[in-house]
Amino acid sequence: MNTSAITAHDMQQRLREKLQPSLLEVLDESWKHEGHAGANGTGFGTHFRVRIASPLFTGLPRVHQHRLVYDALQEFIDRGAHALAIETL
Repeated sequence: MNTSAITAHDMQQRLREKLQPSLLEVLDESWKHEGHAGANGTGFGTHFRVRIASPLFTGLPRVHQHRLVYDALQEFIDRGAHALAIETL
């Protein structure tokens, strides 16, 4: 497992590459989850919120839109991103 720090910036870059979003915001909300499952004690790199709109979502049910986001970010999940809150717009 790659243990290098996970950043919102890196996640944004990956989502831009994979999903060509028209709107994108990735927030690291790890500090809100200190002491909870999956927190790493640093206050960053474990809990993220993604707000995204993409033409690739057109006509897809929300569950399929979220699957596209999860698939694009799988590497980060494998590296230790514990939680993703996804808002597709």
